[in-house]
Amino acid sequence: MVTRPSTTLRGTRQQHSLPVALAQYLGAMDHAKLQTLFDLTGRTAIITGGTRGIGRAMAEGFVAAGANVVVSSRKADACEETEAHLKGMGGNALGIPANMGAPETGEALVAAAVDAFGGVDILVNNAANALALPVGHQTPEGWTKSFDVNLRGPALLIQAATPQLAESNHASIINVSSIGAFMFANGTSMYASMKAALLGLTRSYAAELGTKNIRVNAIAPGTVDTDMTRNTESGPDAMAMRQIIARPAHADEMVGPALFLASDASSFVTGQTLIADGGMHPH
Repeated sequence: MVTRPSTTLRGTRQQHSLPVALAQYLGAMDHAKLQTLFDLTGRTAIITGGTRGIGRAMAEGFVAAGANVVVSSRKADACEETEAHLKGMGGNALGIPANMGAPETGEALVAAAVDAFGGVDILVNNAANALALPVGHQTPEGWTKSFDVNLRGPALLIQAATPQLAESNHASIINVSSIGAFMFANGTSMYASMKAALLGLTRSYAAELGTKNIRVNAIAPGTVDTDMTRNTESGPDAMAMRQIIARPAHADEMVGPALFLASDASSFVTGQTLIADGGMHPH
């Protein structure tokens, strides 16, 4: 790990200097520099919900880009299998069983990453609870469960990781939201409202953590063929018919957006939501 770049004061705001690690990109872009933009070699990423679907695809992509990857999910056997799979790809990996609804989980995940790999450079809040109850059937317990996993969990994990991220010249946080945060969410108001709140958290944390040279962005996927969408009443194929690209995305198609936001390719991007929805919703 390397210390974060120094800052100087100008008026009441901090004037950020160009990180030393990015100075190599100044001047004419060539093939070697372009390849380096997306290189994650030596960086450590935590990916929650990283044992299946979008999270597993991101874990595979980050390992392929050279990162050390810590994945978490509720199931210990899934964590063990994913760790072995990522190591089989030639990567450094660790699987940690974790419930993102538990307040202590964030501190435990960060401690495990630091113990295994020496720090944290990238954080992906991907774990989610897709509980969907229609109005008239919603319960306080349901709202608490959705809030704990979909909003409080990411917030507490970011807080726990901030000291480590502040020591990195490549600090990036990615919150995985949903295109549902922007749409009329018939029957899925609990999930959609939490994903919308996650976008507000993204913007606010980007402003607050920018003084520490930590970038915070979000991805809003459209219909992706995962266990979560297969378990919905309509299913991914029917959901995808509302998109210009009228098919469900493969989880691998979320790797490119995630790699862009995690890497130095997006070094001047923060507080933004990258929408990868196949043209479902205009912006």
